[in-house]
Amino acid sequence: MSGMKGFAAVAHLRKRLASERGGQEREALTFSRATPDALAVCAESWLEALRPRNYAEATIEDRFFTLKFFMQWAADRDVIRAGEVTRPILEAFQRYLWRYERPGGKGKRLGWSTQRQRIGCLKDWFRWLTRQNVILHNPASELELPRMEKRLPTQALTLAQVDRLLAVPDVADPLGLRDRAMLQVFYSTGIRRAELCSLEMADVNPERGTLTVRRGKGKKDRVVPLGGRAASWVALYVREVRPRLSLDTRTQALFLSGYGESFNPDVVSRMVSSWIRAAGLGSKGSCHLLRHSCATHMLEGGADIRYIQQLLGHEKLETTAIYTEVTIRQLLEVHARCHPAGGTIQTRPEATASP
Repeated sequence: MSGMKGFAAVAHLRKRLASERGGQEREALTFSRATPDALAVCAESWLEALRPRNYAEATIEDRFFTLKFFMQWAADRDVIRAGEVTRPILEAFQRYLWRYERPGGKGKRLGWSTQRQRIGCLKDWFRWLTRQNVILHNPASELELPRMEKRLPTQALTLAQVDRLLAVPDVADPLGLRDRAMLQVFYSTGIRRAELCSLEMADVNPERGTLTVRRGKGKKDRVVPLGGRAASWVALYVREVRPRLSLDTRTQALFLSGYGESFNPDVVSRMVSSWIRAAGLGSKGSCHLLRHSCATHMLEGGADIRYIQQLLGHEKLETTAIYTEVTIRQLLEVHARCHPAGGTIQTRPEATASP
């Protein structure tokens, strides 16, 4: 597809089979089901029990992946029944997680938060199996989660870097205009990638200048300001580009891919990562980098942290408060004003006698 632009590239994309498209399909569990307490049977029963409890599909998919990872490790050790799992076995799996290296990650291990999530999933699973009388006792009840590290989020982009990133899509190309509108929405509203992919036409209110995020993280709705620049780019995209991307007038998604469908969040992440590299901002960072930048710039501009909490859709204020540790502009000003060694940075410091 080299050299193709605009709707010529769209036409080429639509000739591809659905099996060739990006995205991830859920695989069936291929483990033993010889007994009622087989790990595969127990896993499927638990995942099905989560749906009536209003768990999000993304959460269920994530737990499916964790259980599949554990069951593959257990099957390699001839552990296929829930009753065969003991606390020493789970502790051995926890040590395996600590040593595990990501495939193709050049020796990179799992982060502590990922390890906590996977061990926490197993604890929930075995607690449910105990309550359902599938097993007599919970082998994970005394399992200790790894201690969390206090890590700061990725350094936010500067205003100049944001301008360089926004200038990457070629707005003379219809798809570039769509991409510019997506970047503007990311930076202006700070929404998550899945929230952007689920936006519909009715969620944009041009008169009020707002964007309605429906069923965001935790299945919570919220209304956020869209901003003048983002609203202008979205209106231009809706007027000139979206009608030509749409294959079915019943499709309500705001941003459409070349297939005339809503975007897969993983595809959006790869797109934003490629734009960040094209802007010369380094190889790290994706959609969440724009979310961090939105929150940091608002905080530096004097916004109250509770308004930023509402914008980002954080349930707890402590989650938003981490941005007060990322932006230190006010601390720099106080340091320069109050510390004896503060003040303007000199190209050649003057030698002074020590007090």
